[in-house]
Amino acid sequence: MAALHSPVPAHKVQKGLSPHPRIRNVIAVGSGKGGVGKSTTAVNLAVALQQLGARVGVLDADIYGPSVPAMLGLSGRPESPDNKSIEPMRAFGVETMSIGFLVDQDSPMIWRGPMATSALTQLFKDTRWDDLDYLIVDLPPGTGDIQLTLAQKIPVAGAVIVTTPQEIATLDARKALKMFEKVEVPVLGIVENMAVHTCSNCGHVEHLFGEGGGQRMAGQYGVPLLGSLPLDIGIREQGDVGTPIVAAAPGSAAARAYVAAAERMVEELGKRPRAGIPIVSSLV
Repeated sequence: MAALHSPVPAHKVQKGLSPHPRIRNVIAVGSGKGGVGKSTTAVNLAVALQQLGARVGVLDADIYGPSVPAMLGLSGRPESPDNKSIEPMRAFGVETMSIGFLVDQDSPMIWRGPMATSALTQLFKDTRWDDLDYLIVDLPPGTGDIQLTLAQKIPVAGAVIVTTPQEIATLDARKALKMFEKVEVPVLGIVENMAVHTCSNCGHVEHLFGEGGGQRMAGQYGVPLLGSLPLDIGIREQGDVGTPIVAAAPGSAAARAYVAAAERMVEELGKRPRAGIPIVSSLV
């Protein structure tokens, strides 16, 4: 496993916005549709970055269906020392904030778009983030109000698209990629999830959701394929008990695939223009 040099530099964000004073780089993780493992990918990428030596946070931007607290094994309500700002929750060395900490688990979020987008900006601005190198933002599926608010009001250094190899999934992932292009958020690359399944009994390898869809999409749009992740029961089991596979089984093939994708993501971000005075930072 490579390590990150410190300090990590801040990279340029959208026109008219400036990097958060306590967050060097915000990275959005999005998908065109649900069910492709986007939140699982976002959480494991965050833990992988932490293991590489970075200071990392996760912002759960899925206001209507927050799942990050459960995936990190977190519950309870965050503290507010001044009744204006809130302390992030912490797990596996990663700071986390989610609307899921502030509402009852079984309560549906019956909010119109403006309320949801206001909640997102408040979670971003009012959380007392420590000095972070990366904040991973787990977006809801699709290309709606939350994504537009992110592009207009939150300084984003880059985006990652999660898809499966299945053609119907890449069709929707293309929409997410084009959305980021239109709002001038650079796409750092594509993560192909559930790319291959290896039978735990006989070792037979199958591409249950098709083969090469992420690679074809990456080639079509001229962006890197950051990694292909396996369809592994361990990923699901560890996510269900609140321990990401990267933390639970760091030596597993699945964990190594997440770490490799995180390293590639950082490399691609490092090619982007920097904000302010250049600081040397690379993978070693």
